[in-house]
Amino acid sequence: MKKDLKAFLDSKLNQFNHVSFIPDDPILIPHRFTKKQDIEIAGFFAAILAWGTRKGIINSCNKLLNGMNNAPYDFIMNAKLDDQKCYQPFKGFVHRTFNDMDLWHLFNFLQYHYSKETSLETAFSKWMNPADENIENALTGFHDYVFGYNEEAKEEKHCRKHIATPAKKSACKRLNMYLRWMVRKDNKGVDFGIWQNIHSSQLICPLDVHVARVARKLNILQRTQDDWQAALELVNYLKQLDVNDPVKYDYALFGLGVIEKY
Repeated sequence: MKKDLKAFLDSKLNQFNHVSFIPDDPILIPHRFTKKQDIEIAGFFAAILAWGTRKGIINSCNKLLNGMNNAPYDFIMNAKLDDQKCYQPFKGFVHRTFNDMDLWHLFNFLQYHYSKETSLETAFSKWMNPADENIENALTGFHDYVFGYNEEAKEEKHCRKHIATPAKKSACKRLNMYLRWMVRKDNKGVDFGIWQNIHSSQLICPLDVHVARVARKLNILQRTQDDWQAALELVNYLKQLDVNDPVKYDYALFGLGVIEKY
């Protein structure tokens, strides 16, 4: 049975883990860039805004990048964030419940981080231990870093709903998707694989309602809540199919759910 399921998921993986997947997916946004830091920043916002329709997500990301003069790293490094002129292009920005003040907090965080580090990878990886089975510590540490890097950040309340953490039992779907983009390495041209210190085997499958529905239909997820424990249960099953790269099957599950309406 498991052998048949693996063959089925492998066929769907090969179908959807393909450059033809890119144009209709939020991963299109970081694929506009070639510089590592531009990919990281564009990808980060594409992931954070990734709820709602894929078309709506892409439209919101394009508006955001236009405000950054389509040069996200240059903007983050050089923006005078306390200047009203700098704020003006983003005034009134909104995507679902994410607003311009949430955006401003994340701009300030990114400027702080990149003033000290050359990559956003360390914002996640520095919280991990060498023996970590998965990225739970990375996600928890990242959340605490975003809202603890200075005294002002500790007071930011509204933005907290947009940066998930396993400490609150969230499945952390959007951050897990972002980490998949940055970490996974293959020759298919969709994921970037530009980070070195987190391994594909440590990633957690992005668990959205479509992936969860398909996983339950295939009987590889039993838990009824779409929470952190469910994400762990799913990836532990997928590790039986590929211990080194379990989250590659996200393509199969997502494609089945969203594109094929399985």
